[in-house]
Amino acid sequence: MSTPLVTIKALQRRMAEGVPHATSSESAVRRMWWAALDTLQSDILLPMNLTRGLWLSSPLPALYEPKLLKKFQGWVWAPKDLLNISNPSMGMLPPSKSASMDFHNDSAGYERLSLLEEDGNDPLLIVITPEIQIALALEGKSHERKLLMRSDPETLSDLLTLLDNRLNTENVEQANNLRNALGEMGQLKTNDDLSKVFWPLLSQRLADIAPSLNIQTLPDNLINDHKSSSKNSEISLLEALTHEIRTPLATIRTLIRSLLRKQDLPQVVETRLKQIDIECTEQIDRFGLIFNAVELERSKPKQTNLALTDLGQMLTMLSPVWRSQLERKGLTLILDITQDLPKVLSDSEGLELMLTGLIDRNSRGLQVGGELTLKLRPAGQRLKLQILTHLTATTHSGLSESVSNEEIGPVLSWNPATGNLQLSQAATQRLLKSLGGRLTNRRDSGMTIFFPVSESKELDL
Repeated sequence: MSTPLVTIKALQRRMAEGVPHATSSESAVRRMWWAALDTLQSDILLPMNLTRGLWLSSPLPALYEPKLLKKFQGWVWAPKDLLNISNPSMGMLPPSKSASMDFHNDSAGYERLSLLEEDGNDPLLIVITPEIQIALALEGKSHERKLLMRSDPETLSDLLTLLDNRLNTENVEQANNLRNALGEMGQLKTNDDLSKVFWPLLSQRLADIAPSLNIQTLPDNLINDHKSSSKNSEISLLEALTHEIRTPLATIRTLIRSLLRKQDLPQVVETRLKQIDIECTEQIDRFGLIFNAVELERSKPKQTNLALTDLGQMLTMLSPVWRSQLERKGLTLILDITQDLPKVLSDSEGLELMLTGLIDRNSRGLQVGGELTLKLRPAGQRLKLQILTHLTATTHSGLSESVSNEEIGPVLSWNPATGNLQLSQAATQRLLKSLGGRLTNRRDSGMTIFFPVSESKELDL
């Protein structure tokens, strides 16, 4: 007699045991789910600097932080039509991106398994490391939805047993792989108090992304207090907007990349999907930069996590992506980098995002035929990075008179002539300062950024 297959729904029902009844709507619980993923990864896992672990999710990859994906082993149950496991890297990105920006390939660190109809579509994520174990899921009927979070050893043990039974039925090899991965972790530390940390962090994140916008008349003696808090309200609203924009774009990009793994796509469909992937990535990065500026606005500007960074190598590595981005606009990228330059002190991950944003910012005013030049030169105890724009005679004659950007709050500025929305000058300067750079603008021709050369030689070995 065959053993009945353990479904994903069975795991979620086990997680729901002993959890109070809830009456959340679908939209509310989905918002909680995305906030829970952000809380778990950004506020709990990343600060722990974990070196190993495993994760299992359904119906799509729920772990998305590149630093975690590189260190953790994963299993994902997803619809058969979305996951073609014969060649995970096929069609993930256009050649220019896949060759130079491996961190965008979010499929390399997990095994793909087929999601069955009886599994349902409610999301599930289980993360196991020697230091922390946690399971997240959504469960419940319509208007009785709830977010589940379990970290008690008894529940986690039952979930792993159910998963082992599931894998034994559908894929014995992966069942053995999961057992081996768990065995290599050794003794797991219990974390019964994790819920005391998780739920307050989640509440704070939900509060930050859902600001109150009540309109009311204030007494005269409260007007000053209202003015001082208006900036915080603007920041909270902007933070909420960036989150609400990036979240669906990330989901769309994940689905697009899953479709691109199929081998039988018509050429025109594949081309269109790649274009959508590129646009999603650019907008996710753009609003990610705005989000970083918002976070910096909340706190006192400071330089943190600065390390030795090879700026010349970074520009060379990222240039194929920028060149492809500019070519789609009919623009040309020119790279002019002095060889054998010393390293600077910066945050490489944040600087990559910042430089991509500056390329986008400086190219927005150019018409077809324009050129954007990156020059990197030594300048005493600093390196000088120049981002210069150049218009041909043809394009210059067709340009209308430039219109100054208008500040619309502490972080953003807006160009009335073009409708372009971008970081304000002050926000750009603060972000670059936090990354070790100092910005000076060149009127109508780009910008110059100075980075201090590291004085430490022993770290460069």
